[in-house]
Amino acid sequence: MALKNDRYTYRITWSEDDEEYVGLCAEFPSLSWLASTPETALKGIRGLVAEVIADMKETGEEAPNPIACRSYSGKFMVRVPPDVHRKLAIQAAESGVSLNRIASSKLSQ
Repeated sequence: MALKNDRYTYRITWSEDDEEYVGLCAEFPSLSWLASTPETALKGIRGLVAEVIADMKETGEEAPNPIACRSYSGKFMVRVPPDVHRKLAIQAAESGVSLNRIASSKLSQ
């Protein structure tokens, strides 16, 4: 079964414990699919997601919105220890940029 217009976020990685590739979907963190090749792992997890969404529709549940289709404001709050806040403020002042610019730069690395 294939999901039409599949826009979910998939990742394929090697599982040393299973000695196989594992297919994952960020929007469905409880799901995974093991396979001997990365291509088969991707096909497997996509099929599993399609089946789960079909089941959700049958029971009246709403499937999660794909991450790629969500809107983001570019703002979020993060709490850090006071000493980290101080160090970042010093770095920003010494660099002649805003604290926001320093934090954004470090987060995007």
